[in-house]
Amino acid sequence: MTYTVGQVSGFAGVTVRTLHHYDRTGLLAPSERSAAGYRLYSEADLARLQQILFYRELGFSLEEIAAILENPQANAIDQLRARHKLLSEQIGRLRRLVEVAERAMEVQETGVALTPGERFDVFGEVAFDLSYATEAALKWRDSDKHRQSLASAAAHSKDDWRCIMSELAEWRRELFVVFDGGEPADGERAMDLAEAHRGHLDRWFMSCPPETHVRVADDFATDPRAFALLVPPSEQRPGLAAYVRAAVRANAARQGLADAGEEVR
Repeated sequence: MTYTVGQVSGFAGVTVRTLHHYDRTGLLAPSERSAAGYRLYSEADLARLQQILFYRELGFSLEEIAAILENPQANAIDQLRARHKLLSEQIGRLRRLVEVAERAMEVQETGVALTPGERFDVFGEVAFDLSYATEAALKWRDSDKHRQSLASAAAHSKDDWRCIMSELAEWRRELFVVFDGGEPADGERAMDLAEAHRGHLDRWFMSCPPETHVRVADDFATDPRAFALLVPPSEQRPGLAAYVRAAVRANAARQGLADAGEEVR
């Protein structure tokens, strides 16, 4: 039994133009022609077309498919293994992108409820980087503290944020005096400033025991976007982020946290 190009197009779900192209390139030449010269496809042709469509669905190029069909036993298994590896990697990337998009939506939905003008008025140079906020949401996605922090941020009023930013500005002024004055990060004043910052987080955002504070400070020292939430770039000094982390760790050790000098996980 044979089938016309129109019939094959209908039940195979490909266009007539595609079948013509497969014929021209030699990928799928119909076994017969009618008296009028029309293409006629046999059952064997349809089986070959099914193979072509299978490999196309997996993302193989027509050239790759032709090579596989030329010598299926020699080419198919290696090609399929390589394609399986590539598709697995693509699936992993797509899953991560989906997760990033979901977290970005959460960040947007639970973010600070201020207009752009109010944000500038309240925060000034302090910038909220969406890419950092999204990565933080991914990093701490299983953390109740992170969810608590987001919920607290979303609940704060404009006046709350004015108070928060005023506290931070005063804290920074004291930090600069201590840092610029060359006082050690494990000195009393630096550790007191670290404790003041821990209290600030605890009061306004989330429960912040010393071990949590160490993790926050680690982000300050390793990610400029995180530190920019604490100290605007125009006010930063070389080594300041590392100094803050050292002071936080010294304060945590002062409060009895074991291994405060090491990265806390």
